[in-house]
Amino acid sequence: MLIADSEVTAIPATMHAAVYRGRSVVSVEEVPTPAIGPGELLVRVEACGICNTDLKKIEYNLLDPPRIYGHETAGVVAAVGDGVTRFFPGDRVVAFHHIPCLNCFYCERKLYAQCPVYKTVGITAGFEPAGGGFAQYVRVMSWIVERGVEKIPDHVSFERATLVEPLNTCLKAVVQSDPQPGDLVLVMGQGPIGLMFTMLARRTGARVVVTDTIAERLEIAQRCGAEFAWDPRTEDVASHVKTLTAGRGADLVMVAASVPGIVQQALACSRPGARILLFAQTSTTERIEASGADLCVGERTMFGCYSASVDLQKESTELVFGSKLPLEELISHRLPLVKIRSGIDLALHPGPKSLKIIVQPQRWL
Repeated sequence: MLIADSEVTAIPATMHAAVYRGRSVVSVEEVPTPAIGPGELLVRVEACGICNTDLKKIEYNLLDPPRIYGHETAGVVAAVGDGVTRFFPGDRVVAFHHIPCLNCFYCERKLYAQCPVYKTVGITAGFEPAGGGFAQYVRVMSWIVERGVEKIPDHVSFERATLVEPLNTCLKAVVQSDPQPGDLVLVMGQGPIGLMFTMLARRTGARVVVTDTIAERLEIAQRCGAEFAWDPRTEDVASHVKTLTAGRGADLVMVAASVPGIVQQALACSRPGARILLFAQTSTTERIEASGADLCVGERTMFGCYSASVDLQKESTELVFGSKLPLEELISHRLPLVKIRSGIDLALHPGPKSLKIIVQPQRWL
């Protein structure tokens, strides 16, 4: 193991981590600092975003405790295992927690999220691997080190770098949706993911309109490229969309929120032959009802997209590290680890000013 004393502080035997203990309980505890083996990295976590998938696992107790969640992880290499030649202590890095094998049935068809290796989490802070970014140090396993770690330029903040993984998931969905120049794209929901959809869809030359129930998010959406932004509680969105499209409806609807009835709203706003992307419908308990005629007679395509693509890793990294997307608009809160419960509650029940919430494990107050 190689350690650079001048660039990385001494590695403690124990560290603080937010441990999920079941029944929606997350407790900040002292746990052993993870040990690494050959081909692995130990990363000192400087920032980790709170993601909706982590929220669902915590609030609905989807996985057995104990676990340390958090997968939008950026930090500094604290130590490297034998055989690692591409990274050194002191390197600023962002790490993906899922990387596919590239050799299986699903990888051959570029369905990377269905690859058995991809489904194996490759970053841990202890206990069953679950991402681990809500801790002061994480162990990055060898297959992630090989293909899933990117260096962060000095001019990019750790907080912005945490957006590499979620932006990748959004870029994958936009590529799969394939909006064309001049298409009308409706993005439903303008949380951090929906706002990324707005930015990325606008880059394709499409016209973008959006919905959300928080006025401040609608204002940010327009700064991010939305032509129109409506509150579906007070506006007839389907009517507005049809007015903009000579009565047809949206060419593409991207569903970036999960509330009852939203898929039916997406269908109502779409034209015959439209594409409807489901991105937020990740719960096994969620059920979708749709008229068979809306899909069959209307020749609409409804499909899902989930997680990141290794094929888009470089592009998503360059977009986050560059200046073409107003990603700083997304970061609303930076909290120390000890306040993670308040961050989770805020993410579950967003207020007017809350968007992306970043946990900073090295900060105590």
